[in-house]
Amino acid sequence: MKNLSFINKIIYLINNIFALLFLASFAIPHIAPKTFPLLSVLSLAVPFLILIHVIFIIYWWIIGVKKQFLLSALCIALAVLFSYFPYKFSSKKVVSGDDLAVMSYNVRMFNRYNWIDTKDVPGKINDFVKKADPDILSVQEYYVIDGFKIDYPYKYTVLDEKKHNTGQAIFSKFRIINKGSLGFKNSNNNAIFIDVIKGADTIRIYNIHLETTGIKPSDELIGEEESKRLIGRISKSFVKQQDQVEKIRTHKNNCTYKVIITGDFNNTAYSWAYHHIKGDMKDSFLEAGEGFGGTYNFHKYPLRIDFILVDKKFNVNQFTNFDEGFSDHLPIMARISH
Repeated sequence: MKNLSFINKIIYLINNIFALLFLASFAIPHIAPKTFPLLSVLSLAVPFLILIHVIFIIYWWIIGVKKQFLLSALCIALAVLFSYFPYKFSSKKVVSGDDLAVMSYNVRMFNRYNWIDTKDVPGKINDFVKKADPDILSVQEYYVIDGFKIDYPYKYTVLDEKKHNTGQAIFSKFRIINKGSLGFKNSNNNAIFIDVIKGADTIRIYNIHLETTGIKPSDELIGEEESKRLIGRISKSFVKQQDQVEKIRTHKNNCTYKVIITGDFNNTAYSWAYHHIKGDMKDSFLEAGEGFGGTYNFHKYPLRIDFILVDKKFNVNQFTNFDEGFSDHLPIMARISH
């Protein structure tokens, strides 16, 4: 520190603050949102914090200061060690004749209110799904519309009249022997499930849509709303997510079948919600994905908030992030076997 210029001392102080914030993020999965609501909001900023440390590493390296370089290098090493680094450098592609292809897609009501300037969004999503040909399709923000007419022999839909007849749907190529809705209290969101027969196995598939944060991919919203109000609203959403996650876990723990959980978590892989839903399940992206795995179009900020989690007895043979821009979310698909 003695050999640093005044400006670099200030920069190193800022570096230390970001390092403390990053280290604090490791506590997020272990501290319930109701206990410390503001800390839970930090989960959304983890990719940004990692990017900041990469910038600090480059800066200290360029000016030739090795000791200060080590602080951010340690943060990045921890990110890699604990699977916090948001980028996966390699993927897995195994061909299996008995794969189960599972897709999750938040379709944003098929662009019902023309949020994007694209014609015939329902038809384009319909064509995309037919081409991808998943065996199981979980849809969030589903809306019954003429343009979306995929031909699946079995389906289960739960729509909310108070929410413009939108909700969730699961389409299946396999016979559904049981189905149900968890019904989140005081929420427009929900979790539904089906039990299907595949060969000699019975598999449970959940389609969950956790409480919405209300963040929209627009500069105007972020620029105009006071930061305290924004953070307060997000933290309240995460508190509601805690109740929803606990309900899902209780329901899942009573199931004796192999389980697949799909859906829009409205939270990241660094959150309490994700870790408590995941438990000992496999994250399909971590098992076989590649790249940032971003699923939410928030400019170029890599938010991965849609997931396909599978029972630890399954093998994840392939994971795909699609780039179809027909919604504010991007579809994902995993191919699994056992």
